[in-house]
Amino acid sequence: MNRLLKRVSWISVTFMMLFSTLVNAANLPDFTELVEDSSPAVVNISTEQTTTSNARQLSPDARELNEFFRHFFGQQPFGQTPQQPRQQQRSSLGSGFIISQDGYVLTNNHVIEGADVIHVRLNDRREYEATLVGTDARTDLALLKIEAEDLPTVDMGDSDDLKAGQWVLAIGSPFGFDYTVTAGIVSALGRNLPSDNYVPFIQSDVAINPGNSGGPLFNLDGEVVGINSQIYTRSGGFMGVSFAIPSNVAMSVVQQLKKDGKVSRAWLGVLIQDVNRDLAESFGLERPHGALVSRVMPDSPAEKAGLEAGDIIMAFNGKTIEHSSELPYLVGQLGVDTDAKARVFRDGKERTLTITLAKRPDGNGMQQQQADENRLGMTVAPVPENVAERLNIEGGVMVQQILGGAAARNGLQQGDVITMLNGEIIDGVSGFNRIAQTLPANRSVPMRVIRDGYPMFIPFKIVE
Repeated sequence: MNRLLKRVSWISVTFMMLFSTLVNAANLPDFTELVEDSSPAVVNISTEQTTTSNARQLSPDARELNEFFRHFFGQQPFGQTPQQPRQQQRSSLGSGFIISQDGYVLTNNHVIEGADVIHVRLNDRREYEATLVGTDARTDLALLKIEAEDLPTVDMGDSDDLKAGQWVLAIGSPFGFDYTVTAGIVSALGRNLPSDNYVPFIQSDVAINPGNSGGPLFNLDGEVVGINSQIYTRSGGFMGVSFAIPSNVAMSVVQQLKKDGKVSRAWLGVLIQDVNRDLAESFGLERPHGALVSRVMPDSPAEKAGLEAGDIIMAFNGKTIEHSSELPYLVGQLGVDTDAKARVFRDGKERTLTITLAKRPDGNGMQQQQADENRLGMTVAPVPENVAERLNIEGGVMVQQILGGAAARNGLQQGDVITMLNGEIIDGVSGFNRIAQTLPANRSVPMRVIRDGYPMFIPFKIVE
C-alpha cells in the first residue's frame, strides 16, 4: 500500500511539473509572425574604402631579380617597386532598415564612416549602391538613400512608451550571418555611457554582436523602438548588455538630415558633473540629484542668463533632473533661439533663470575653445559606482572628454580612470581640479591611470 501511494505521489509530482512547463511555454511570446512581417525591411550594409600605402622597400638583390622577372615573364615575385603606391580595399559590415517606400535607409554612422562606396542588400537579394544623405556622429546615426520604389518598410514606434521588462527583438547580420533573429527584454532605460552623455540609450539583454550595428530593435507590436548601436564586452562578443538608440531620438535626427543633411542642436554652454552624496551634503541638499555646473563657457547662453559655477540645475524646461547625464539630452531636443526655464539651487535657495539657447558651435571650434580654457585639455566626472566597484577603488575621476591640449599630447583616452596626480591621491572631481591648478608648467609629473582594468603611471606634462 505504501509503495502504491509513493508511486501515485511521484506520478502526480511529474504531471504537475510537466503541466507547469507547458503553461510557462504557452505564456512565452511567439515571434514568428513579427519576423515574417518585418524581415523584408531589414537590410545588410557593406562598404568599400580604398586606402593607399607604399610598398615595402626591397633589397638591391631583390630589385635586380624583380627586374629580371619583369622583363622576361611580366611579373614581380617580390612585390612592387619601392615607394610605388599600392591600393588596398577595406570593407565593413553592418545592418540597417528601410523607413520609407522611396528608399530611405537608417543605420549607424560608424557602419559607413569613411566609406567610398556603400552597398545595401535587401532580403530578396536585390542590391543597390546607396547615396549618403547625412550623418550625425553625436547620436551615431546615418541616413542613406537607394534608388527604388515600393520598398517594404518598418513601422516606427514610440520609444517613450517602453518599460523595463518588456520583450524586444533584434534582426541583423552578426558576423555576416544575414537576418539573424535574437530576443530578450528591456533591461533599463535612459542609460548614459562614459563615451556619450547625449543619447539616453535603451539597455537590453538581446544578443547583439558585431554586424548587428544599425539594425532595428522591435517591440512585440512589430514597431521599431530602437537602433542597435553598442555592446558592453570584455571579450569582443555578446555579454548580456546591449545598447540601442531610442527611436524618438533617431526620427528627430532623420527629419533634420532629410532637410539639411546635418543636425543643428541648441547649446547651453556649461560643463557639468553628477552630484554624489558628499557633494549634496556640502551644498546643503537633502539628497543627491541635479546637475552641478563645474564651468560656464564664456559668451555662452548660460553665462548670459546668469548661471554660475557651483549652481545645481534641479530642473530644465519643466523636467526634473535626477542625474547630470539627463541635461544634455533635454537641451539638445530644443530648437535654437528657444527660451527655456532652468530651476537652479544656489546658496541654499532655489531660483529660476530664463535661458535663450543658441546654436551649438561646430565640434572642432568648440573643442578648441574649451581646450584653450581648460589647462589639462579634458573634462572629468566622478567614477560610476559600478566601475569603482569593478576596479576596487575609492575616489578617482573618469576622463569624460578629450578636448585637446595636454590630455591629447600625453595620450589620455575617454574612459581612463585617474587615481593619482603629481604624487597626490585623487578623492574626487574637486580634489582633481585643485591639484590640476597647481601643476607646474613645462615639467612632467606622474599620473596614475587605470585603462582597461590595468593600472599604469604615465608622465603628464603641461606645455605653456
